[in-house]
Amino acid sequence: MGAYRDELLRAMTYLAQFHNSVFLGQAVAVPGTAMYGTLANVPMERRLELPVEEDLQMGMSIGFAMQGWLPVSIFPRWNFLLLGANQLVNHLDKLREMTRVTPPKVIVRTSIGSERPLHPGPQHTGDWTEAVAQLLPSVNVVRLDEPHQIFPAYQLAAERTDGQSTLLVEWGDYHQEK
Repeated sequence: MGAYRDELLRAMTYLAQFHNSVFLGQAVAVPGTAMYGTLANVPMERRLELPVEEDLQMGMSIGFAMQGWLPVSIFPRWNFLLLGANQLVNHLDKLREMTRVTPPKVIVRTSIGSERPLHPGPQHTGDWTEAVAQLLPSVNVVRLDEPHQIFPAYQLAAERTDGQSTLLVEWGDYHQEK
C-alpha cells in the first residue's frame, strides 16, 4: 500500500471519529471501488450504501447536513458526480444565498478514475476539477495530487466553522502508485 492510500485511510478514520459523521454513496458498505478499502476503520453503522442515483445522493447529503450530520458523500469517479451536478451547483453551492444563514457543510469525495492496470474507457476517467471549481464559488474544490495534501485537506473540510462545503478530488491511480 502506498502513502497516498495510507493517507486516505487515515483521513477516513479521522472523519469517522466525529459523532455525527455519516458516509454515503456507492461502494461504501460493499466492495466495488478502491475507495471502499479506505473506509476500513469506519463502522458499518455509519455507512449508507446507495443505488446509482447521484442527484438523489447529493440531495440526501445536503439534507443530512441540514439535520446536523457531517455527511461524507462518496462518488467513486468524477463521471458519476457529474450526474449530481444539479444539487451540487444549484443547491449546495447556493445554500448561504438561499437561507441567509451559515449553511451546514458537506464533504464530497470523488476521484479521477484509474487508468492502470486496465483502462476502463473515457466515461470513467474524466477530470473536471478546474471546470467545476469555476461553477462553485461557495464550495472549496481541492485536487489531491500528493499524499501530504490529503489529511490536512480532509481535516480542514471537517473542522471549518464557516459552513463552506468541500469537494475533494483524488487520483485513482495513485492509490497504488504514490
